[in-house]
Amino acid sequence: MSLLTTLFNPRNFRIVIAAIATTCILSVLLFFPPGSQTSTSSLDIGQSQDLKSTTVPSIEITAVEPTAAETALITDLTQYFTDHPIQKPFKEKYGELGRRMRILRDWLSLAQASSNPATKALYLDAVEKVALTQFPFLTHPNHPSSSTHPIASLCARFEPKTAGIVIPTSDKTVRYAAHLIGALRGVLNSTLPIQVVYAGDSDLAPANRDLLASVAGRSALTSTPAAIDFLDILTVFDDATLQLRTGGWAIKAFAALASRFETVILADADAVFLQRPEVLLEHEAVVRHGALLFHDRLLWPHAFEGRHQWWHDQLRRPSAAMADSRVWTEEYAEEGDSGLVVLNKGRIDTLLGLLHICWQNSYEVREETTYKITYGDKESWWFGLELAGAEYEFSPHYGGIVGWERVDEQGSADGVCSFVIAHVDAKNRLLWYNGSLLKNKGQPGMENEYQVPEKWMIDADWIKGDRKQDQSCMVNGVIRDLTAEEKGILERSIELAKSLDGLVHTV
Repeated sequence: MSLLTTLFNPRNFRIVIAAIATTCILSVLLFFPPGSQTSTSSLDIGQSQDLKSTTVPSIEITAVEPTAAETALITDLTQYFTDHPIQKPFKEKYGELGRRMRILRDWLSLAQASSNPATKALYLDAVEKVALTQFPFLTHPNHPSSSTHPIASLCARFEPKTAGIVIPTSDKTVRYAAHLIGALRGVLNSTLPIQVVYAGDSDLAPANRDLLASVAGRSALTSTPAAIDFLDILTVFDDATLQLRTGGWAIKAFAALASRFETVILADADAVFLQRPEVLLEHEAVVRHGALLFHDRLLWPHAFEGRHQWWHDQLRRPSAAMADSRVWTEEYAEEGDSGLVVLNKGRIDTLLGLLHICWQNSYEVREETTYKITYGDKESWWFGLELAGAEYEFSPHYGGIVGWERVDEQGSADGVCSFVIAHVDAKNRLLWYNGSLLKNKGQPGMENEYQVPEKWMIDADWIKGDRKQDQSCMVNGVIRDLTAEEKGILERSIELAKSLDGLVHTV
């Protein structure tokens, strides 16, 4: 059992509150009140703590029994947070919630460091009280313990030391999900378990769930395929505050949070892999920091002044990683591609960052601010991790392209064009791209047109199509050939997809 699960065992909360906090927290709160922003190094009691692994570097925390003055301070602070939860208008509250998440992170770290059961339970009880008012979606009428211990109830879902692929999908995207699952099992021979997440029968019909289960079984190259299961997100979170049935992108963050896997590889249904997803679990960013994100394309510098002003206003002291971002420093339009995200929820900082991400994608917040200032959920991932003080790492390259040669008027190849965004692994080899196996899934009349891409490019200049479904190109870079192995993976994936299309259409 992971330490995270042990920390949040509901039985530990029966111990009566007597004292809480430390001198370190006292100092932080005096000089950096909630709502202010400071650097992670100034606030952290140590490096972000991995709750089960000793391989993640950390500074040893010495547990100190709180004094009466510290007890009073934390009691008052907890009461203040519960009396004054984050409420609308939300636009100027993202940073304040991030500060509160950093304080909860530190309380959880202190609970982990304490060997005194009473002290440990006191920190955890304070966290539960604050979380209960900040995240009402964590409570659910079918889970009585969530009404008093929402974090404990949530963490009880996580299976220690597990990793798996989470695919949110619906009847609208089930075709692409079938292609993805078929390729994972039948082409790449991935043995990672898969969890398909949906929002009720009206979102993903039982017949389509049966179809995906059948695809996983029939496509597997082994006689005993790895498990695939289904999670109705409405059985975990209170949809009254989320409205995920019609939420589109919003379900993704909650799927990652609710999944039984401790380490989640969250993939859009239209993602296409050119390597086994198992390699993501060995990526240095996941091993070191517990979170791996991928960049979007570098487009439209200085085109969204209000967006950048808001980001900088809410995030006053960015991490070193963000300080190196070209979007942050040069005001390009979009930072993150959320088609693939890897998170280790067994880390305290990652878990708290994911809670912030989910808050950004809750109904009222996303409708008022998140989806108005940015495009869907894309930017909420890095923004939530940054604001909550969580460690994470972007793949160093901004989005590239995989497609076909662009030929200039003289007949010379000068770029690569397609309708997708490509990403590489830590060794600069093609890893995945978004947009499905179809040549252009967004263009009417091309619903059944497949074509194996031949070229790719990265770290070059974009020529963006006018509309989302229009072709875009990269130029002024090195045109690279897909390897025979990569083409073979895509050829087999496309042939499998064609065979599955008939099944999808009959459901």
